Amino acid sequence: MVDVAIIGCGVTGAAVAYHLAKKQVSVLILEAENDVSMGTTKANSAILHAGYDPEPGTRMAALNVRGSAMAKEICAALDVPYKQIGSFVVAFGPEQEKTLQRLYENGIANGVPGLELLSGEKAREMEPNLSPEITAALHAPSAAIVSPWEFALAMAENAVQNGADLHLETRVTGLAPIEGGWKIETTKGDFEARFVVNAAGVDAGSVHALAAPENFVTKPCRGEYYLLDKSAGSTVGRVIFQCPTAAGKGVLVAPTVHGNLIVGPNAQDIADSADTATTAMGLAQVAQSARKSVPGVDLSACIRNFAGIRANTDRPDFVIQWAAPGMLDLAGMKSPGLSAAAAVGEEAAALLERAGLVLTDKPDPVTTRKRVRFKELTGEEKAALIARQPSYGRVICRCETVTEGEIIAACHTAIPPRSIDGVKRRVGAGMGRCQGGFCGPRVMEILSRELGRSPLDIPQEGAASILLTGRTKQAKGDKTV
Repeated sequence: MVDVAIIGCGVTGAAVAYHLAKKQVSVLILEAENDVSMGTTKANSAILHAGYDPEPGTRMAALNVRGSAMAKEICAALDVPYKQIGSFVVAFGPEQEKTLQRLYENGIANGVPGLELLSGEKAREMEPNLSPEITAALHAPSAAIVSPWEFALAMAENAVQNGADLHLETRVTGLAPIEGGWKIETTKGDFEARFVVNAAGVDAGSVHALAAPENFVTKPCRGEYYLLDKSAGSTVGRVIFQCPTAAGKGVLVAPTVHGNLIVGPNAQDIADSADTATTAMGLAQVAQSARKSVPGVDLSACIRNFAGIRANTDRPDFVIQWAAPGMLDLAGMKSPGLSAAAAVGEEAAALLERAGLVLTDKPDPVTTRKRVRFKELTGEEKAALIARQPSYGRVICRCETVTEGEIIAACHTAIPPRSIDGVKRRVGAGMGRCQGGFCGPRVMEILSRELGRSPLDIPQEGAASILLTGRTKQAKGDKTV
């Protein structure tokens, strides 16, 4: 029996594991997919919000501000792409200026640093591509952008390095109380744990229902995005929000840490939490709204459209509660869930400790992580690295200048990729203009070699997204691939 089993390894589950694995407790992570950060964590706006939007006094408010500050420190320690660029919320006229005033007052109450209200003229002085119809803006200099999947992966890797046991492709199918804890039934066998943490994202309601009567309802909401080429990455220098509504924070225009521009999302309630389709109507709504804030945004530079699912519930706040003795829900992690994640993990550890889990520090936990990013090295550093490891001299992804050495290194980390897109999330191969059209086959070849798996077993993304069924013109009786 382990001390704590965490169900789900998106950014929330990874944050819980990150905190607990530094303690002298046994941690089990059960993830249904073939990689970490496969749900909302990999498809969102990639923003660490300043914290002016949540209502003062809510858990969301406190955890947003605390979590964003913690994320800055964690990203520095674990070598995760992060930039504190600030954000604007823009107003069009007197009514929306009242909303800015309310957000400003919220932010002051929530402890957000550096907030200031700007005139439309001052806002355009700082961001020249804003609409001339904008009359005012709320400036939050503490807002930041991050690589969300790398943030989750780095925390999960750190947890594994510190002793956490991660099981991928292990879907939880049943929960039953037993003496001293819980029996956890999965597609890969049964486990036992003293405590269970439900961090299953859009599936958190279903996991809760395995252990206790329903007391919250998940209402999945789909948001669609444009990702623009790096040629459009400097259109704005900050995150540009419109005034929030009941549907969410509205369509934003923002740089990404990788140098692209992201535009979106809309908000559409859906019945199927796995429905990440994009639609012509939804993308048209995003385009129209984005051009209201930034008229010159060049959507013809789009290199990819995608959609993510928000884990909304029928509650206005995060759902952090004991579903049953020893069973902790961390559900409803809608925006600002990414921003709050590190603090949610910290709070979960505190709640477990108050429930009887003894948390004693490990004497020498792993606290840092470093990645080689070949394209960021100086000429001298590149030459020295290639001399030591020639695989760094072979560029596989020309769009993003990702080398074979970087892919090989990713294949031998604490949580190696199992798919072509898993490589993309770790090192960036396939994130450029061609979206893997040229480098995909080479990435598959390297994955197959380094993992010792047949190319027939290498998926594009999820375990079922197999690309190859056999060799063309294969000789009869030839069993090789």
